[in-house]
Amino acid sequence: MNAVHDEREGFAAFLLRMRRRGIGSKQLFAAIESTPRHNFVPGQWHDALWSEGMLPIECGEAIEGIDLQAAVMTALDLAPGQRVLEIGTGSGFTAALIGRLSGRVLSVERYKTLGELARQRLETLGIENAVVRHADGSKPLASEGPFDRIVVWAAFDSHPRSFVEMLSTGGVMVAPVGPADGEQQLMRMSKVGSRFEREDIGKVRLQPITPGMASAL
Repeated sequence: MNAVHDEREGFAAFLLRMRRRGIGSKQLFAAIESTPRHNFVPGQWHDALWSEGMLPIECGEAIEGIDLQAAVMTALDLAPGQRVLEIGTGSGFTAALIGRLSGRVLSVERYKTLGELARQRLETLGIENAVVRHADGSKPLASEGPFDRIVVWAAFDSHPRSFVEMLSTGGVMVAPVGPADGEQQLMRMSKVGSRFEREDIGKVRLQPITPGMASAL
């Protein structure tokens, strides 16, 4: 019972942090609450499920802190019927949220093991509109798109124009841009007609986007 109580307290503290920052909608919070976060994080880190810090997962990777995930989901402004591309499936937690809030999500992961585990978690939750693909997420998927939303959980060293061009008119892309070894700017890029509008959301430190697929994992 203590673990359940602690998790509820952690979730309540997260909600308070978000409300103070004016982040999140009722729909987003409902999606988060109905997606058991402990299913996506190794057991030894369950006491930090609702913390702001990143948590280790399989393949030497990490799941972003819940505050950053909620901020990015809010910036995406997801709605039913939208087609979404996610680069960096990780544990599959954000793919699950996007699946609950949009029409269809294609989530790309370079680690086969992570992709398979995420797929199993999504199936267990009955989220059928989220497709996980083992692929190189560093370059646009020529046979896919356009997308209404694109989210990338790794940093580009310069403006990712080739990805932004995969957006439908009125589409939004959220991704960090900046140096691999320093702070990056989390950007919200909107396609308005033939031009793009950029809004800076805040500073982050995420891994640089890595070309290719992992050969061993």
